[in-house]
Amino acid sequence: MSGGRDEVVKLYERHVSAMAARSGLPVETRSEGAWVHDDRGRALLDCGGYGVFLLGHRHPAVVAAVHAQLDRHPLATRTLLSAELAAASARLAGIAPPGLDHVYFACSGAEAVETALKLARAAGRRRVVAMSGGFHGKTLGALSVTDRPAFQRPFRPLLPDVSTVPYGDAAALGAELAGTPGRACVIVEPVQGEGGVRVPPDGYLAAVAEECRRHDAFLVVDEIQTGLGRLGGTWWGCDREGVVPDVLLAGKSLGGGCVPVSAVIGTDRAFRPIDRSHRLHSSTFGGAPLAMAAVTATIGAIERDGLLARAEATGARLLAGLRAAAPPGGPVREVRGRGLLIGVELAAPDRAAALTAALLDRNVITSPPLGADTVVRLCPPAVWDEPEIGFLLGAFRDAVAAL
Repeated sequence: MSGGRDEVVKLYERHVSAMAARSGLPVETRSEGAWVHDDRGRALLDCGGYGVFLLGHRHPAVVAAVHAQLDRHPLATRTLLSAELAAASARLAGIAPPGLDHVYFACSGAEAVETALKLARAAGRRRVVAMSGGFHGKTLGALSVTDRPAFQRPFRPLLPDVSTVPYGDAAALGAELAGTPGRACVIVEPVQGEGGVRVPPDGYLAAVAEECRRHDAFLVVDEIQTGLGRLGGTWWGCDREGVVPDVLLAGKSLGGGCVPVSAVIGTDRAFRPIDRSHRLHSSTFGGAPLAMAAVTATIGAIERDGLLARAEATGARLLAGLRAAAPPGGPVREVRGRGLLIGVELAAPDRAAALTAALLDRNVITSPPLGADTVVRLCPPAVWDEPEIGFLLGAFRDAVAAL
């Protein structure tokens, strides 16, 4: 903006958020790769973005595809067929677990969750079992399965027939499902991002899938934050344990850090109710050509750049380095994570806030989890090289010492 920071702050206070206006935070001005630049002339290493920037900022392949689509045909009439939608759907189904061949595109993660809940209801599964600490969005249906009373309380009553079981405990899920066979939908994350980067025991997701099969429950795996290689090594967290859900949710990284887009990928059986009558569930901007160009380019870039393997290798190095920089007995209780989704747990919310501020002072951006006030979350891109890894570890070491 031509008026600079003072004008931005004034407009924030008047039209956006007075609290944000008074935060003293700098203004983002541009971005490239792993770095974001602010109005103070600083280059900030981006480990934030709520998991969006797996490819970093402005990946050349995605930018080129979006530019070309913008010049040709950015939005669809929604009356005729869309070649871009067809191509992106096939591309996404091609990297999904086997049998997930039907794709519905939306614009946000919460929209994808709402779609999944509607598909479950259309299949007769009107009861929903969610996990403690789970986060799935803030629209009414998604909020109903988000375990955060502070977010829910002002909007109750929410959806009926929603219960919560402990995350990581498949036996508790089985006990909950036993009373209503054939009537439940289960929604679960392979790793809980907003819940504080909570990693379940090995085999947990497979055990959840087995309980769903035993009790004929509709399984939704929410990989909006964890998918597309964020956890390293595989496209999806559920691939690690060979789990094929009824519905898989994608988002965050799906637009390559350039375009907001989400997706619901499911079996033909799961999609049958709305496939018979496609007007039952639709969105004006869902599947827009501009977003579809970004999706196709993003999947191609992840493949060409070998980002699944890079995410795994870089994540392992960061996890070891961060743990070494936070020895027992210090302010950090635990460093945990998988791939490029890492959580740093501190003793209290004020300590987590202090670490976030200390890292920002050292030019590192983080994302506070929306469901865990004692955790600092790191979501680095998979495109990092040695300089970025060294920069983060050095900044983290100094920030922890400053506490």
